[in-house]
Amino acid sequence: MHTSGRVVMRQKWRDLLFLHWTVDPDSLRRLLPPGLDLDLFEGAAYVGLVPFTMRGVRPIGLPPVRGLSAFHETNVRTYVHLDGRDPGVWFFSLDAANRIAVRVARRLFHLPYYDARLFLERENFPSSVASSAILYGGVRRWPGFDRASYLVRAQAVGPVEPARAGTLEHFLVERYVLYAEHGGRLFQGQVRHQPYPLQSALVHAIDENLVAAAGVSRPSTAPLAHFAAGVDADVLSLRHLRSD
Repeated sequence: MHTSGRVVMRQKWRDLLFLHWTVDPDSLRRLLPPGLDLDLFEGAAYVGLVPFTMRGVRPIGLPPVRGLSAFHETNVRTYVHLDGRDPGVWFFSLDAANRIAVRVARRLFHLPYYDARLFLERENFPSSVASSAILYGGVRRWPGFDRASYLVRAQAVGPVEPARAGTLEHFLVERYVLYAEHGGRLFQGQVRHQPYPLQSALVHAIDENLVAAAGVSRPSTAPLAHFAAGVDADVLSLRHLRSD
């Protein structure tokens, strides 16, 4: 697809953990706004839980601001398309450990951001950082009173390589379009970055209810898990998708 919009922000995404479960397509479809439909892989629908750290967050033309440019974030998402084109991401929630960033993102990007207390702790082993397990966790604080939370301990394993086109891994992680809804209007945004340096991941422990808080029932089975050390991303401005 062609690139639309202008670059308005730069961000560094680090220590991304991608957790995915297959779910009933109808349970997701009813949560989508008019105009979007589920993007399926071989007939299966997926919900994702993605914790990571943001660094170097800054608007174009401005330097990073101390206290505002680095924070942890976690999103709950599924995958959609617009009338069979422009496959992208639909976010059910985005928890961020930065109150100002939450309010700015809600206002400017019309995304369902929540203020949360989040942490990411790396368990270093003597051999190398690459063999470390990472503990991700947090509790939602605002808005609402659901106190949704998560705690995940995971470890990257195996070779580092971009996902191959046509694979499930590529379908799940290589997404460069996002959608948002505000006041009954649908918006589309884009991001630009290099392909993720992807690895498989082992999930040693997981306890979360962020997916349920989004209104989605997921299986109790272990998730499909991947890890990426990080990419540098350009965020483009939103554009309103006019109704035909």
